[in-house]
Amino acid sequence: MTLLSHVRNLTIGARNMLHKNPRPLVLCGPSGSGKSTLIKRLFEEFPDTFGFSVSHTTRSPRPGEEDGKHYYFTTKDEMQKQIEQGKFLEHAVFSGNMYGTSKRAVEDVKRAGKVCVLDIDVEGVKQIKQTSLDPMYVFVKPPSMEELEKRLRSRQTETEESLERRLSVARVEMEYGEKPGNFDITVVNDDISKAYEKLREFVMSNLEQRKIGIQ
Repeated sequence: MTLLSHVRNLTIGARNMLHKNPRPLVLCGPSGSGKSTLIKRLFEEFPDTFGFSVSHTTRSPRPGEEDGKHYYFTTKDEMQKQIEQGKFLEHAVFSGNMYGTSKRAVEDVKRAGKVCVLDIDVEGVKQIKQTSLDPMYVFVKPPSMEELEKRLRSRQTETEESLERRLSVARVEMEYGEKPGNFDITVVNDDISKAYEKLREFVMSNLEQRKIGIQ
């Protein structure tokens, strides 16, 4: 029986057998690697199994964004205070704004009986590794830097200056992501369907081993 068949043949009782401390899932990769698309597919296929941690940010809400749903919007003073109090698992500064994942945001997903998914950068991964969170670490990478640049240019949202910044950051992230031992698995996104299947197989296998029911 294939893993897919086994997962789909779980009984109703087994589906409710959630481990009291399911391991979170960390996905990391350069902007343009396709990790957001992979996460979206995972949520679409298993909507009752995974939950996204809501990050904090000090930037202003954009049109349509809701506090507590897209982000927890806060002030720099308040967020810095909470960081000093040890309430954050990871945090970083982008374009003058602070972003971070609070311990409570992850616990909220756990209490809902779901596997918490975190989409963070390399610096966030390094910080998470200093905690007791013990997540599954997945690095998503493009087939080449040339392909990554092509994808970023196709968005038509970057200036030459911002594009170069992203590519510079991507090179650093790729170097860290490709170093043995930093991640449990590396998913090369040269074909989204194949990349998703590799991610799915890894995650489902891990959850099966932890006796977490899949719905």
